[in-house]
Amino acid sequence: MPTRRSFLSKLGRSAAAAGAFTTIPTKWTTTIATARELSATPGSPEEIAQNEEFWLDIQQAFTTDRSLVNLNNGGVSPTPSHVLEAMKRDLDFANQLPVYNGWEILEPQREGIRARLARQWDVDPEEVAITRNTSESLQILQMGYDLERGDEVVTTTQDYGRMITTFKQRERREGIVLKQFKIPIPAEDPDEIVRLFEQQITDRTRMILMCHMINITGQVLPVRKVVEMAKSYEIPVLIDGAHSLAHHEFKISDLGCDNYTTSLHKWLHAPIGTGMLYVKKDEISKVWPLQAAAESQNDNIRKFEQIGTHPEANFLAIGEALTFHQLIGGKRKEARLVYLRNHWAEALSSLNNVRLNTSLKPGFAYGIANVQIEGIETSSLRNWLWDKHQIFTVPINHPEFTGLRVSPSTYTTIEELDRFIDAMTWVAKHGIPA
Repeated sequence: MPTRRSFLSKLGRSAAAAGAFTTIPTKWTTTIATARELSATPGSPEEIAQNEEFWLDIQQAFTTDRSLVNLNNGGVSPTPSHVLEAMKRDLDFANQLPVYNGWEILEPQREGIRARLARQWDVDPEEVAITRNTSESLQILQMGYDLERGDEVVTTTQDYGRMITTFKQRERREGIVLKQFKIPIPAEDPDEIVRLFEQQITDRTRMILMCHMINITGQVLPVRKVVEMAKSYEIPVLIDGAHSLAHHEFKISDLGCDNYTTSLHKWLHAPIGTGMLYVKKDEISKVWPLQAAAESQNDNIRKFEQIGTHPEANFLAIGEALTFHQLIGGKRKEARLVYLRNHWAEALSSLNNVRLNTSLKPGFAYGIANVQIEGIETSSLRNWLWDKHQIFTVPINHPEFTGLRVSPSTYTTIEELDRFIDAMTWVAKHGIPA
């Protein structure tokens, strides 16, 4: 019977231990020695953020098409080549004998990934479920808490569309009430945000949904303060952390929340179709799983992973992505993303007809920002940037504001951002050609 060890031995793969980069990639030109040198590069996060030599080595981990400029990493990020190769190897291994290699050898190794994710963000492994994305994680919570007709759910007008759709379906089906309210754009007073949430609470309020980082602007909201306020009313707060985890540095344990949801294929650079759900131990039994699980799993975080037959390779490759994140360093990645944002945002904000819908003050946003050229239709601007310059951005046409969402990543170069700056400056001065 073939074993995983013999299979990986043939491929020359070595296991990646937490905190140390030991995988030998075939497409990443950085050697193990260079990787260790990168990890030990001296300098503050802010100094490293401006060290283009450091980031050149990181950029080589990605096999991106450099004829294009991808500024929509907030949607989904490319996966580093060595992470993708690890996933492919496990797919090949599982395919040799799926019922044994997949179920008996690969699937149990998910526990190691669970433990590493929990360790990285300072929670208990028995509180971490591995899911396919933020939407799945959030819908487990949105559909899993019991609500009765007339019960109210509170959220902002800027929360993610799929999550709004989920609650609106419960409105139609069960008669719950979804209450949405506006927040400032940008928002630079955390106490005001807490007050706005609290003003919506009535004796029928049973749940609050909030973003850690709003996807359309990059705005960071004061999760801990809102959670503390809501706990005084005994109201659970569902946290949409799709854009925060592995983007800016924090520990889930620092937020004081009972749950946290995220996608790992955005800022952690894990394969597409990987996410995480954190649920505090004493809350697990209160939440029904999205797909049925046995009653014996009532208190078990793994009940949220019941999705039927599935490939395990995607989930195991999370470990390679996490090691890559640790190699870069969370604070250094955060500083780099802020540096890249400031590079283009400060250049464009000096133009008279350019408006930023995102704060540049420290702590209120990080790598994602939203920019508008006044008098220019946002979707037309997006199409012109793509058609004329092969620059990919996201048009946001919200009832309260409009602008392009711009989200560079660790592999983005300064030259690519300069292409974006030049194109936007030209439009700001001349408009879009007829």
